[in-house]
Amino acid sequence: MFDLPDLLLADPLQALVPGAVLAILTGVEGPHYRRPGTVMAFLPDGTRVGQITSGCIEGDLAIHAERAAADGRSRRLRYGEGSPFVDLRLPCGGGIDIALVPLADVSAVRQALALRAARQPSRLLIEPDRATVTLTDADAAPGIALPLRPPLRIEVAGTGVEAASFAALAHAAGYPVRLLSPDESTRASAQARGVEARPLSPLTTDQWTAVVLFFHDHEIEPPIIAEALSGPAFYIGAQGSLRAHNARRTALAELGVSEVAMARLRGPIGVIRSARDPKVLALSVLAEIVAEDAARTAQALMPSPTAR
Repeated sequence: MFDLPDLLLADPLQALVPGAVLAILTGVEGPHYRRPGTVMAFLPDGTRVGQITSGCIEGDLAIHAERAAADGRSRRLRYGEGSPFVDLRLPCGGGIDIALVPLADVSAVRQALALRAARQPSRLLIEPDRATVTLTDADAAPGIALPLRPPLRIEVAGTGVEAASFAALAHAAGYPVRLLSPDESTRASAQARGVEARPLSPLTTDQWTAVVLFFHDHEIEPPIIAEALSGPAFYIGAQGSLRAHNARRTALAELGVSEVAMARLRGPIGVIRSARDPKVLALSVLAEIVAEDAARTAQALMPSPTAR
């Protein structure tokens, strides 16, 4: 079974149509810039979606994928060390194992993607020997299991250039993001860069959501932070100095927020301490959120012997 950042799964799976061939990286030995579970799709019209290497073997994979589509049979291929394809080398060294699975029925993939869009996790079980893909609840099953979780989303609350810059950067990076602001000009600035922006309203959070506040008027923050701390968001942070953070804790205590709950609140935020430029601050905070999200999902489960 594999666990992998959604961005390496979503596009190839969304592109799948009957007659497509799914390529799954099932094993890695030595250095490689993708983890087991990375997928790409070869479509009937010749289109390729996704990437398993930096381009070293995709051309050869396309040839094998065409053959797999023609005869409906899966392939298990080895590249690099131990490969029969001595003329195809991996510049980074090591070896990789790939399963090519032709799919006549992609309905399970559609169901999994619908669950993902509804922000519910699911797990696809791919059985190369049968050339099938199904939804499964089993923790262990013969085949290749690909967990699909909802994508990281970000709720931003704040005013001013810092809030708008952060929301725009997160949106540009491909993350679902919503800005909540009492300030019309802040909302307009974010909307001009494609960000969904609304007046202050209740937060929408789940365990894959980060909440980050950018207010200069810190008196606005306590009710918003208290609401966030009462929910399942995995990251909750607010802009400001350590002094501002301590003042927040005092205000939250007055609202009845427990010390245990307040321990989830981050401040100061960002990987670059004391960042003052709005763009630098945005990069700093987004990096911290993405790193935290990656840390929660980075324990890749190595493939079982049946997956190779």
